[in-house]
Amino acid sequence: MRHYMVNLVLLIQMFLISSFVMSQENSKESYQIIPFGEGGTKKMTYDRRQHPQAVLMGDKIHLVYNGGAPEKATKLEKTFPFLTTYNLKTSTFSESVQLPGTVSKDHHYGPVIWVDNNDFLHVLSGCHKTPGTHVISKAKNKTEDWEIVAQIAPSLSYPSVSQIFNKQQLIYYRTGEHRSSWTYSISSDNGITWKTPKDPVVDLNNLDELSGKDHKDMDEASSYHTYLPSKDGKSIHIAFVYYDDNKKNLAEKSYNPLYKRNLGTLKTNLYYVKVDLETAQAYNFDGVEMTTPIHLKEANNQCKIWDTNWRGAGIPPDIIFDKNNNPAFLHVLTEDIFEKLNYYYVRRVGNEWKQIIIAPACHKWNSSHLTIDNEGILHAYLLMDDGYFESKGKGVMNSHGGGTRIEEWISSDDGFTWEMKNTLLKAEGEYQGWRFNNVQPIKTKEGNIKEDMWLFYGWEEKNDDVAQAKAFLLIKNQIEK
Repeated sequence: MRHYMVNLVLLIQMFLISSFVMSQENSKESYQIIPFGEGGTKKMTYDRRQHPQAVLMGDKIHLVYNGGAPEKATKLEKTFPFLTTYNLKTSTFSESVQLPGTVSKDHHYGPVIWVDNNDFLHVLSGCHKTPGTHVISKAKNKTEDWEIVAQIAPSLSYPSVSQIFNKQQLIYYRTGEHRSSWTYSISSDNGITWKTPKDPVVDLNNLDELSGKDHKDMDEASSYHTYLPSKDGKSIHIAFVYYDDNKKNLAEKSYNPLYKRNLGTLKTNLYYVKVDLETAQAYNFDGVEMTTPIHLKEANNQCKIWDTNWRGAGIPPDIIFDKNNNPAFLHVLTEDIFEKLNYYYVRRVGNEWKQIIIAPACHKWNSSHLTIDNEGILHAYLLMDDGYFESKGKGVMNSHGGGTRIEEWISSDDGFTWEMKNTLLKAEGEYQGWRFNNVQPIKTKEGNIKEDMWLFYGWEEKNDDVAQAKAFLLIKNQIEK
């Protein structure tokens, strides 16, 4: 009942706030910022490793998030998986529905959502080295009643779901703790059962090959991944970064020779691999067949497309297909000075990979979004701030970066030059003192991006150790002068 009362208040607030428009001077483009959800924790809506968290069906956007912490919480509290629906015709939200699932302080437990071929909604939550809870709506395109169904896999972290060929669904995930492998499972019966290939795609931690010896450079190797299905859904394109887990806290592994200080370990380098889903065969960019699982040595020798030389990121990149149908990437990376970062566009030019600076970034954990339109113009939706952001609190909410602005940068020459086109959102007025992160697109049930709509979350910077974040829809309007 408490949650329903909270959402009733939120609905009233929604009517008052919905007219709030963020406008760019001398531009016909304007943007509505529409808040929803209460009591969110860090990554209330997740970064690009775990998605989707919104699906468009007709005139309804179904959105899932982690929320429900007490309104007057003074510390990090447990949160719950929720679903709400935004009606584009009436510009209103439904009441938020608390879904079956585990209550936890673990932000990894956030839900993802997708739709099967019969228009039943699926939500998976509570995944962090666990099977999580998979629920299916009892009625098509309805959110009131849910049925818990069999687990997808014994252990998942960072689940991401896509529609693929022959109207099947694919889920990509890490199989266990940091040093575990990454794999995928496919369902051909609308999510009731799932088949997993015999060998995972990537497993950088190959201690078995070292005959059990304690090798400080290899026995803690791990990776973080993003992926994108091909346009025909018959393959997936995977980007990943290297991370030394360093559970033994070896000083020589925490020391960064570029920055000449102990920084822990950063996520470094950039790797690429393609998987043919009909054969489960993996290939590097040059079309060389890879034996799976791919270990660190093979990844370094055959899959590395960018040696970042001790510079690091918090997350792997966003992926698109460029005009040549090659994978291209939006990546955030530290520079020669740790407190200086840039957003990069990474693309194949001739026989080499080019890394082109788009704009300055403020934190290695900023999860922004890249897309390409029908005219081949690139659009990067970037989290921005004035200079490097360093959390000075306990580091719960602020530790994963965020920006005070969301800006649209565009390129009309295949990514060689970029310019700032619009400011979609500023932390001002009612949102003075707020930070925002994890910009992601809204997708249709078929997995296509719906242009001019985005999902993200935000929090007051001063509430660094309190679960009081909100989620937001950002929708572009056209307003005549």
